[in-house]
Amino acid sequence: MFYDFHMHSCLSPCAEDEMTPNNICNMALIKGLDIIAVTDHNSTRQLRSISEVAGEIGLKMLYGTELESSEEVHCLGIFAKLEDAESLQEWIDSKMPNIPNRPDYFGNQLLMDSQDEVTGIEDRLLIVSLTADLAECVDAIHSHGGKAILAHVLDRANSVTHQLGFIPMDLSYDGLEVKTLEQKQRVLKSHPWIKEDSTFWFIDSDAHRLIDMSEPENVITHDVIRKLWGDVL
Repeated sequence: MFYDFHMHSCLSPCAEDEMTPNNICNMALIKGLDIIAVTDHNSTRQLRSISEVAGEIGLKMLYGTELESSEEVHCLGIFAKLEDAESLQEWIDSKMPNIPNRPDYFGNQLLMDSQDEVTGIEDRLLIVSLTADLAECVDAIHSHGGKAILAHVLDRANSVTHQLGFIPMDLSYDGLEVKTLEQKQRVLKSHPWIKEDSTFWFIDSDAHRLIDMSEPENVITHDVIRKLWGDVL
């Protein structure tokens, strides 16, 4: 199955307002994707409306968020069940520093229903570090039934290797996200304790615009889905 497990809706201030529930789901179909996950910054509040649209058009979906730890490391939490993803929100809210958003500077943070009608605005700035370190973020994802995937691990900003210098041996993550197969080899070369065949690898778009969503290039098998998220398909 062709997948993309890292993209942002119009709830994320860094994403375009065109990233609405219907636009995301229909662009996924146009591009030939079989299964997606939407991962807004420090929020799960847009997932239900996107899930409703995906269900109507026959698009498979997992449920996600992109947490930012106190070290400014980005970590995806990906869940098999919508209710499990939504249950993480209370923990996120308890760790938010409650800095007001400035839409004129950071961008809009729009909540929409399944008809792409604006139902609310998130007033707290979402692109902030939580008051929880990376290990705590991973533990919180696990305690709510999700899998933790370290995001864009070789990026110059907000990656585990940029912020910490390396991928910790004792961190209980479930997968690593890279941009290319060449990046995967660089991770393996610089982290000899990481084994290629026993690690789940992901290549996602981190799309903030519709055009940037993945093309039908990256494949995930039913077996990998089952190992990570059970019989969700």
